[in-house]
Amino acid sequence: MDAPEAGSLVRAAYAAVREAVLTRELRPGERVTVRPLSERLGISPTPVKAALAILEREGFLVSRPHSGYFVAELTVADLRDLYELRSAVDTLAARDLARSRPPELLARLGELLDGQRIALEDGDIGRYAELDREFHALIWQASPNRRLLAIADLLGAQLQLGQNVTVSVPGRPEASLGEHREILDALRSGDTAAAEQATRRHLAQVIRALETALPQ
Repeated sequence: MDAPEAGSLVRAAYAAVREAVLTRELRPGERVTVRPLSERLGISPTPVKAALAILEREGFLVSRPHSGYFVAELTVADLRDLYELRSAVDTLAARDLARSRPPELLARLGELLDGQRIALEDGDIGRYAELDREFHALIWQASPNRRLLAIADLLGAQLQLGQNVTVSVPGRPEASLGEHREILDALRSGDTAAAEQATRRHLAQVIRALETALPQ
């Protein structure tokens, strides 16, 4: 097997396992074993092992001596740390977007907020959360800093391990929607300081909701 083919197999295994973790096909705390994965994907165990090692470094899996890999179980402290990092990354991205203000992207952000409002009216929290992730992802993608996008994507994916936590806090989705509107208003106005402040306030409220919802 040549190097390009081996790399392609590792990427395929990585993508498949990460998706299974994020969709909770593989549940937090569940053991992740090489052979069933290699058989399911139709590839040898070697690229699967390499993919699991990458996922461990990224925080999706944990390795236990003599037991193998397990899906990470995030504590409230883990989630707080991740959200604090997200706050820094999101603030930088919001500042960049407030400077550039591409009309089509700002229009799409408005559409996403309308979609979130409708989802809340319909009681569709799953749809609301999906649109929430897309809202933030679009802001990241507007930044010219390519490393920011990679870091934000990783943090966002890790936070999906603790999904459905903050949205379960009574009143939190509605409050979050209002905070998103404040962010969008600042972005549209081109006020970089206001965009940074609105983003920072939003993530601070998410952290507070998280601490309310989970035992310390």
